[in-house]
Amino acid sequence: MFTQQLQAQHDFFHQDITKDIDYRKTQLRNLKKAILEKESLINEALKRDLNKSEFEAFTTEVGFCLASIDDTLKRLDKWAKPHRVPTPLFNFYSKSWVKAEPLGTILIIGPYNYPFQLVIEPLIGALAAGNTVMIKPSEHAVHTQDVLVDLIKNTFKPELVDIFTGDEKVTNALIHLPFDHIFFTGSTKVGKIVYQAASENLVPVTLELGGKSPTIVEESADLRFAARRIAFGKFINAGQTCIAPDYVLVQASIKDAFNEELKKVITEMKLNQISFGKIIHERHFDRLKKLIDPEKVIYGNISDKKHLYLSPTLIDRVLWDDPIMGEEIFGPLLPILSFDSIDEVVEMLRRKEKPLALYLFTKNQNVEKEVFSKISFGSGAINDTIMQISNRDLPFGGVGSSGMGSYHGHFSFKTFSHLKSVVKKSSLFDLDLVYPPYSKSTLKLVRKIMK
Repeated sequence: MFTQQLQAQHDFFHQDITKDIDYRKTQLRNLKKAILEKESLINEALKRDLNKSEFEAFTTEVGFCLASIDDTLKRLDKWAKPHRVPTPLFNFYSKSWVKAEPLGTILIIGPYNYPFQLVIEPLIGALAAGNTVMIKPSEHAVHTQDVLVDLIKNTFKPELVDIFTGDEKVTNALIHLPFDHIFFTGSTKVGKIVYQAASENLVPVTLELGGKSPTIVEESADLRFAARRIAFGKFINAGQTCIAPDYVLVQASIKDAFNEELKKVITEMKLNQISFGKIIHERHFDRLKKLIDPEKVIYGNISDKKHLYLSPTLIDRVLWDDPIMGEEIFGPLLPILSFDSIDEVVEMLRRKEKPLALYLFTKNQNVEKEVFSKISFGSGAINDTIMQISNRDLPFGGVGSSGMGSYHGHFSFKTFSHLKSVVKKSSLFDLDLVYPPYSKSTLKLVRKIMK
């Protein structure tokens, strides 16, 4: 079935219909219309899957995608237009340009934590670039999956965009097919499986993974601001955000004061069982509970397995060899570690795997320069958390074990395009010096030209 559908999409792509810019815009407008018509159903599904409030559903999922469509429609003509580049002197009477062309048929594999946005956002880029698309949403966010199936099948012809549901067996069958590009969002462990499968057919991949993203709070930071912004970034979606602060490194001189401020702001946010997101399924809930050392908890650790509720939980006096520091947490648990000097933190983080995100709270520009110039990470923020993702003019993606490739806005368009290089040369005349046999005088002249 999958092979036949892939062939159908290949056949449709080779009709060159998707290369028309107006056709692409029509598909994006159809997508926007469908999202608006089904917004209430999407919100309901996100509520049932992850207990997302209407505000959170709009700002992080539905509204995010609608704004992305509008921005893409506004800029698509410019992105798709061939652009001239300089031509070196030895190619005189020539002109050179770069033209973006669609890759072909794309496979998008979505995760459960932002089950709508992280399918639709790459879909926007793939359609804008002129591709056909096959989608595999997360089976864990079952209600959102059902809405996505309804939306896709009632908006697009299957030869343009199709969607398939099922467990890891379906995903495994899809990733072994000869797509023109695979876009995967999920864990590093599964990302390696996708990468290996794609390599069998030399299929290029974009891997949006994760890792243990650190947050550094230096002694000059405004503790109230730092606590509020860290709590916001960490506990949105119950901590199930790939760029959430995974742990906090607080300078020892301010750690006690910071901890008290953090407890205060969490209480003020009223993140109770009614308003707080839920853990996606029991297996993940049980994994998170095992990471908690009750003797080190200084706030929270209230849970209700029946409703998959786990409260914001602060864990102090954490050591690097504690179980909670051995893997990405991906939940509402925040370990707190201390440090004495910025140099110590920088050297330590440089020895660890490159994280998807890094956050720094400081008023000291020398500290800012030291951290951001020496530590490699996917994206980050100074005196804030997670908000770098809201700017579509910034690429979003990881580095090293936290991911491969990037997207959002123009970067999505480029990810799903091949940038074709073209040189057009005049046929009015032909220089003999280009062709053999070559003399020493010819070489001398060429050396001057190519300088």
